[in-house]
Amino acid sequence: MKILQLTNKIPYPPKDGGAIATLNISTGLSKLGHEVTLLGMNTRKHYSSLKDLPAELSNTITFHDVEIDTALSVFAAGTNLLFSRLPYNAVRFFRKEYSRALTDLLSKHEFDVIQLEGLYMAWYIPLIRRYSRALISLRAHNIEHEIWERTAAQEKSWFKRWYLRVLARRIKNFKMQVLNSYDVLIPITERDAAHFSATGNTTPVHVVPAGFDMDEMQPEPHRMQFPDTFFIGTLDWFPNQEGLVWFLENVWDKLLASFPDLVFHVAGRNAPPWIQQLLQSKRNVIYHGEIEDARAYIHEHAIMIVPLFSGSGMRVKIIEGMALGKTIVTTSIGAEGIPVEPGTNIVIEDEAEAFADQVVNLVKNRTLFDQMGQNAARFVRERFDNRNISAGLADFYQIQLDRKKQR
Repeated sequence: MKILQLTNKIPYPPKDGGAIATLNISTGLSKLGHEVTLLGMNTRKHYSSLKDLPAELSNTITFHDVEIDTALSVFAAGTNLLFSRLPYNAVRFFRKEYSRALTDLLSKHEFDVIQLEGLYMAWYIPLIRRYSRALISLRAHNIEHEIWERTAAQEKSWFKRWYLRVLARRIKNFKMQVLNSYDVLIPITERDAAHFSATGNTTPVHVVPAGFDMDEMQPEPHRMQFPDTFFIGTLDWFPNQEGLVWFLENVWDKLLASFPDLVFHVAGRNAPPWIQQLLQSKRNVIYHGEIEDARAYIHEHAIMIVPLFSGSGMRVKIIEGMALGKTIVTTSIGAEGIPVEPGTNIVIEDEAEAFADQVVNLVKNRTLFDQMGQNAARFVRERFDNRNISAGLADFYQIQLDRKKQR
């Protein structure tokens, strides 16, 4: 098959969940012998020079980029709020230069499948219909409006809470407008699939979680500094900021009271000054900033802390941590969409006192920590092998293409 992926950023380097999920399915399909082309927006915030792509990627996947500026603008957001009913988050990604590049690509090449990575790329469905007969697939990385609804619920400022609710409502309306305009839907979790079904999706559905190459995801316990705790995540994303502040203000001091020498490592890019100041003010907290090798960082530390109270979709970093044999302490929303077994391969707690108690229990009980990490790695190997996930998606596409030909 000839497959075209449309993305709102270049998924290299794969330093966040969305990039990991996008790039891994690209490489998985390519390794199966399919011809994969990717047209991505190359934004200032996530700029990636195609010249820097490793040979194993550039030789197997055809990358095209469109350099655009999608930076948030207070003026543009205000104008959008007053004079539009469309969500500002989505409008930022509907760009003439990207439309021109897509039109040019579709005019020169035929594709069997065009896969849209995320709801906001659905802007381009009418254009695709005009220039291509390809099967259009929407990969829903999350329930987008749910992120903003949950963020609004945690917001203390009445104005920000009001604005976030308006934004969430508009995103939900946009989702309903594009519902069923694609040919097939490939959500990232079973939970998300059920949500789309409940809201009226009638197209064929195939769940495609983030997968990993299991040959590259081997636990290395000999490198670990037990019982170090650690966090990794993009630090300009509100759910990560919110969860990190909650942990530092409500849990960390309780842990230090039991273990004065315990260390908490924090890694992540784009941390605003106030986050950096908070981290620097806390005892035994080491802030690493943006790191070059996330996998090496995860290997080096022990208990993975993922405190999330908003967000949606699948937390890919949790899957990655489990694959590397880490015992993870997270919240209900953090583990949402992942069919884990609490107490067997992960720890889930939403209250600060219980969250702290669970970490204390792991620090005291190395045997429990090791067993849970081994269970976690086994769980990911069985369910998130990228070869199996990519093969399942390719089979699903072929079935849909055969049915389309018969119509």
